[in-house]
Amino acid sequence: MKLIQRIGYYLGGFAIGLVILAFFFSKKKTSCSYGPEARVLKNINSKTINYSDAINLSDSTLIKQVLKHGNVNFTESKPRQEPCGLYVIEDTHNDKTIALTLQNCDSIVKLIDIKK
Repeated sequence: MKLIQRIGYYLGGFAIGLVILAFFFSKKKTSCSYGPEARVLKNINSKTINYSDAINLSDSTLIKQVLKHGNVNFTESKPRQEPCGLYVIEDTHNDKTIALTLQNCDSIVKLIDIKK
């Protein structure tokens, strides 16, 4: 068997495998959250969020956007704080930096502060 035929069989099998994987994973909501920032955001978004009394609830869409697209500032965060870790998540909206301070407990997330 020539080298060109081997490469052709390999690419053909590889293409069939990609099509099968695309078929199986297209309907599932799979994600690859291996980085620390992605894991923290996925953990926070999977829990219910409690707003403190000082937070204006009209900013809820802005808060959801920051929690979906924001970046975790690990220098200001204290993830190992007991009993709940403290995280600062930042994002820009209309050329303004918005920082959310959150307390990530076992079953709930408490929004402590919003800095605009």
